[in-house]
Amino acid sequence: MMNQYCELSALGWSDWFAQRADCKPPDAVARVAAVDRDQLLLVDQDGNFRAKLAGRYLHHHHLNQELPCVGDWVCVERQSGDAFGVIHALLERRTSLRRKSAGNVMGYQMIAANVDYVLIVQSCHFDFNPKRLERYLVMVMEGGAEPYILLTKTDLVDPAVLATQLAEIHSIGITAPVVPLSNMTRDGLEDVKRLLLPGKTYCFVGSSGVGKSTLINRLVGRERMETRSVSGTGEGRHTTVRRELIRLDGGALVIDNPGMREFGILGAESGIANSCSDIIALASSCRFQDCSHTGEPGCAVLAAVHAGKISQESLDSFLELKDETAFNDMSYAEKRRKDRDFGRFVNSAKKDLRDR
Repeated sequence: MMNQYCELSALGWSDWFAQRADCKPPDAVARVAAVDRDQLLLVDQDGNFRAKLAGRYLHHHHLNQELPCVGDWVCVERQSGDAFGVIHALLERRTSLRRKSAGNVMGYQMIAANVDYVLIVQSCHFDFNPKRLERYLVMVMEGGAEPYILLTKTDLVDPAVLATQLAEIHSIGITAPVVPLSNMTRDGLEDVKRLLLPGKTYCFVGSSGVGKSTLINRLVGRERMETRSVSGTGEGRHTTVRRELIRLDGGALVIDNPGMREFGILGAESGIANSCSDIIALASSCRFQDCSHTGEPGCAVLAAVHAGKISQESLDSFLELKDETAFNDMSYAEKRRKDRDFGRFVNSAKKDLRDR
């Protein structure tokens, strides 16, 4: 097993996972490269193969975040010469990237696991949105990965527009590294390549048409991922319909994602604290412990705004993020309570039938 672990290092394996791995023979370790409905594409030191979740695992794990997603490590049983495996266990995740389920459904949607860096992609042309950028950053930091920001399609805007956008990002307190680039002219492409380290996993996220798949095509060096031509508005369209782990020739591992314009936050208190650390630090000096930073006397945060130490835009974004995660967390807790109450009702009904 130790030799296998050494060979898995090229796929992102590390001592952190080795210390927590508890696969029982004859199970071996493999990484999830893609999820296709009830089948998973796995990769190990010998290559790719498909697998299904064991019935016993499915019986005991129902929540979305309990099921394997792209980037996860799993314990899988596969007989010699068999092209299909059975997954018995999911290894502990070192990092995760998740969002609130889209629409009115209250719960988590897993995006990727065991990611070292998340590259948040926005277009300088039509997609630039600092508020959405902040929401991405909150969830990246909540999951424990490190963020980078890629501003694409710089060839479609004047240099003055790009300079204004960069200034706006810094003005709201975002400190993550920003790399401007153009997939057409390839300006900035070498800067992105320098970020990609062998054995590290990078997840690309952003709205549809911002150039994620085209960028990965450039990094791979061939048209591995199908993309459509740029539309008349200058915004691209892509056909990425699933998340997939890809190993680049240089040894880095990348995950492309279908476009996500909605990125609701749920359970993100620590992510907000990391993203807005300057405001959190000031809040500890407010006169009232439960200060809302909206008008109370002795508010250190408002004093900093008036003194020009932080911008009003930064405070407004912080308050908006706090309100959203509080509302979603409360709704999620209520949903879980109703699920538990319903479960008790079903168990009680079954007991009554048995006692008759």
